[in-house]
Amino acid sequence: MTVKHLSLPELVDACRESGVTNVGLWREPVQTYGVERTAELVRDAGLTVTTLCRGGFFTALDPDERAAALADNRRAVDEAATLGTDTLVLVSGGLPAGSKDLHGARERIADALTVLGPYAEDHGVKLAIEPLHPMYASDRCVVSTLTQALDLAERFPAHQVGVTVDTYHIWWDDQAPAQIARAGAGGRIHTFQLADWTTPLPEGVLNGRGQIGDGAIDMREWLGHVTAAGYAGAIEVELFNDALWARDGREVLAETAARFVEHVVR
Repeated sequence: MTVKHLSLPELVDACRESGVTNVGLWREPVQTYGVERTAELVRDAGLTVTTLCRGGFFTALDPDERAAALADNRRAVDEAATLGTDTLVLVSGGLPAGSKDLHGARERIADALTVLGPYAEDHGVKLAIEPLHPMYASDRCVVSTLTQALDLAERFPAHQVGVTVDTYHIWWDDQAPAQIARAGAGGRIHTFQLADWTTPLPEGVLNGRGQIGDGAIDMREWLGHVTAAGYAGAIEVELFNDALWARDGREVLAETAARFVEHVVR
C-alpha cells in the first residue's frame, strides 16, 4: 500500500532494486492481477509475502450481510494460503448505520472469529486483529486498543487469532507497552507495522500516515517493546499518504527502505 500506484510487476522490480525481500500485499491489487499469477510472480522473484490485508468488517447487524462478510473472509484466507503467507490482517469494522452499540459490535466480531478461526487454522493461516486509532471507531474499526484486541483474541487459541501491532494506531496509548508484553507472552503478536504520526491530518484522516522519521513516533522505542516481547518476525511499513502516492513509487520505496535503516534499526 505504501507504493499503491506501482503495478505488482513494477513492485517486484522495485523490491529487487531496493534489496527488499519481504512484501505485505493487499487484496484488491492481488485480485486484479490474479491470485495465482501474483503467487507465481512473487515466488519467482524470491519475495516472501509477510501478510495479506485485509479481512474483517464483521459488525453488520443484518444476518445476510454477516454471512456475506464471513464468505469474503474465507476467500481472504484462501488467498493468503495461495500467496504463501500465514497471516491475514483483520480490520474488524465500525458501527453499523444508526447503531451506538460498541459492545454489541465487538461481540459480533467474536461470533465471526468463532467460525473463521478454525477455517483459517485448517488452511495454515493466522488471523491478526488490528486495533485502529479511536478516530476510526465509528466507521472502520470498533477495536481501538491492544487491550480490546487481546480481550477478543484470547478467547481463541493463539495459533488461530492474535494481533497486529501498528505504531500509527497505538503510539498514544500509555497502556500499549504492557499490552505488547501481554501479547508476546501469549504468542499473539502476529505482525508489526510502522507508520509515523504527522499533523495536521488530512480531510477524511484515512490517508494521513507519515513517512518514517517525519512525525512524533519513536520507532526504536516500539521496536524495543516488540523485541522484548519476543517478536522476531518481519517488520512492515504501511503508509497511506496522498503526497507519497503522487510521487514515483520506486523513489518512495527506496526512500522508505533508507528511512527504515535510519530511524528503526540503526
